[in-house]
Amino acid sequence: MRGPIEPFKIKMVERVRILDQEQRTEAIKNAGYNTFLLRSEDVYIDLLTDSGTSAMSDDQWAGMMLGDEAYAGSRNFYNLEKSIQEVLGYKYVVPTHQGRGAEHIISRVLIKPEKNIVPRNMYFTTSKAHVELLGGEMPDVVIDEAHEPENEYPFKGNTDLDKLERVIIEKGAEKIAYVNVEMNVNMAGGQPVSMENLRKVRELCNSYDLKVVFDATRSSENAYFIKEREEGYSDRDIREILNEMMSYSDACIYSAKKDCLVNIGGFLAANDKEIYEKARNLVVVYEGLHTYGGMAGRDMEALSRGLREGTDARYLDYRTKQVRYLGEMLMEYKIPIVKPIGGHGVFLNALKFFPHIPREQWPSQTLAAAIYEGSAVRTMERGAVSRGRDHKTGENIFPNLELVRVTIPRRVYTNTQMEYVAESIKEVYENRDRITGLKMVYEPRDLRFFMARFEKVA
Repeated sequence: MRGPIEPFKIKMVERVRILDQEQRTEAIKNAGYNTFLLRSEDVYIDLLTDSGTSAMSDDQWAGMMLGDEAYAGSRNFYNLEKSIQEVLGYKYVVPTHQGRGAEHIISRVLIKPEKNIVPRNMYFTTSKAHVELLGGEMPDVVIDEAHEPENEYPFKGNTDLDKLERVIIEKGAEKIAYVNVEMNVNMAGGQPVSMENLRKVRELCNSYDLKVVFDATRSSENAYFIKEREEGYSDRDIREILNEMMSYSDACIYSAKKDCLVNIGGFLAANDKEIYEKARNLVVVYEGLHTYGGMAGRDMEALSRGLREGTDARYLDYRTKQVRYLGEMLMEYKIPIVKPIGGHGVFLNALKFFPHIPREQWPSQTLAAAIYEGSAVRTMERGAVSRGRDHKTGENIFPNLELVRVTIPRRVYTNTQMEYVAESIKEVYENRDRITGLKMVYEPRDLRFFMARFEKVA
């Protein structure tokens, strides 16, 4: 036996197909070599994202039938509120349609023209966009190890306290809107943050009277890594660990489409009453009433139950080990990946995969397109296309990490399908010298990686 054992059985299946080589070549060309623009029916194994792509449980589906679709005061909201209070420890809850809604609300609440600096342990695309759309900046204060794909430091998501304090001093504490800390840092390869680091960030921010806001989207998976890797936590329950983690923040934003095992939903939660009151007012303007926030009652119920399910130790053990199973197969094939293997996917190092392709020809985008063309497996670019342009100079930014994210949806694919993925990437790697880069022929103004189009370089 090689792969991890699933702690569930399958009750329903969805039929899929694999297009032949000629059809795949035509499909990716029509999509402008952007995997976001492929039709899902043309994809065999969809590893584009783990956001909203999980398989829900029988308990969650049962909860969907108990949806209270009252416009105001839905009982499902109060069930959700109780789950968040118990699992995460926050007092106040504001539901949103998804994580992006929570990012928008927190930005509107805390960012002002004179207070618009948001230091963060590595940017995320939409988080950075919300800050910059309000005229702000998001300085990178993650530790240097996060930018080194081969470095196996166990908590590469940690905030560099010296970098953070330098930003506070140089910009001025009065200009810091809030300090943002992401769990299982996505752009670094799903790398966790240690409890010790969260505690020290809180202490530093207290000394400057600064707010701390967590992006807690993958906090359950981060808690699993703390339990596994950090001294003093091996015997602690996941929910205990989560409660301590969140106690070091004033508020959090949360995309429920990941660790909560649902297809839609999000929330803003807070211990700070002032943040809560302002957020509750704004959610009515931008999302919906404060007791549904853009979600149907049935979706809130599925979220409430999924938040609890997502903290089950057996589930988290399986989830993490399936990601490792794929990563370890790729390492056996000598394929360059980000180490240590992260929480929600395996990240391919495109600069080592395609050393012959210049940065200006988008090696990560090229690799994601080549994987699809070879196998009908959809992955996504996480490099310079995602990083975008400097919002002041307009120049392309070429980050140290030029990656392709092979993201594994929760409870969806079998270990046999992971083996197919590994073999497919191996085949591309063996033929890598024959693959040429891409040129960008259409570029949207914001978040270009979603809709940009490319052509092959002759």
